[in-house]
Amino acid sequence: MADNQQAAAGNENQPQFALQRIYVKDLSFESPNSPDVFQEQWKPQVSLDLNTSHSKLSDNQFEVVLSLTVTAKVGEKVAYIVEIQQGGVFMVQGIEGPQLGQMLGAYCPNILFPYAREAIDGVVNKGSFPALMLAPVNFDAIYAQALKRQQDEAKGEAAEEGSAH
Repeated sequence: MADNQQAAAGNENQPQFALQRIYVKDLSFESPNSPDVFQEQWKPQVSLDLNTSHSKLSDNQFEVVLSLTVTAKVGEKVAYIVEIQQGGVFMVQGIEGPQLGQMLGAYCPNILFPYAREAIDGVVNKGSFPALMLAPVNFDAIYAQALKRQQDEAKGEAAEEGSAH
């Protein structure tokens, strides 16, 4: 019996991660130049803006939100704009510091992206446009770049404070 209690206590200290919920927090689609844009030859320039954010819901629960904006233009005309905020609630326990940042800033958005991509593709099709399958995104590289930028900015601020004395 004591061995089972020790095993249970040992598991509490083990890192734990679980996806609890995935949902669309916000979704919008605009096609400001319809139906005129359907007369154009379909060779769109597609741009993608993305952002991630997270917030702590409780001691071990976090909401992560992946925000994507897709803009498709044909020439100078906007064919469509899709904006989505794909959310997820994740249980993260026994993971702290840089590992927690990596988990919330890269790993969780990686889980959310296919859901956002599917929602975007569906709404684009409902707008009578050809399917748009967004290419995979390397969230680890994006997170690493953001971390380096923050470190560089912190070094710059520290240097400015040092020279101000």
